[in-house]
Amino acid sequence: MFTATFKSKAEAEQKFVINRPATTPVDTSKLPDRDIATIKIVIDSVGPSTFDTAYYYEVTNENDRDVVWQNTQGVPDSLLTKALLPCGNNKELLNLLVKNTRMTNPTTSFAIDADKELRFEWISDAMDILRKNRATVFRYVVDKQQ
Repeated sequence: MFTATFKSKAEAEQKFVINRPATTPVDTSKLPDRDIATIKIVIDSVGPSTFDTAYYYEVTNENDRDVVWQNTQGVPDSLLTKALLPCGNNKELLNLLVKNTRMTNPTTSFAIDADKELRFEWISDAMDILRKNRATVFRYVVDKQQ
């Protein structure tokens, strides 16, 4: 028997690596495969010694994603077909995306996937955006310790 895990469209588009914090093996929960929206917070390398933090937004349900992207003011037409939407440091755009995701499918779960090296204020801002949009239950993506 052969099994394989294939990358999602968003994972294939992702050009960055998130260095996640590790957790103990006791936590065996995993992200659902469907109906989840993820705020990815990464440190993008801008220059030889300059780093900038950026938000990316992903919705796994393709039908919901299409509706959210099209109904969110500020999403360029060139990005409407992308599975992973770059938001940069635009918190207002991120807020609109979360709001439209909740309006499109109220049962969507949320997750934050953040690099362990970034300042907590970026995670706190993402949590505030989720809280403002009544998405108070969310997952935090981590790697398992070996």
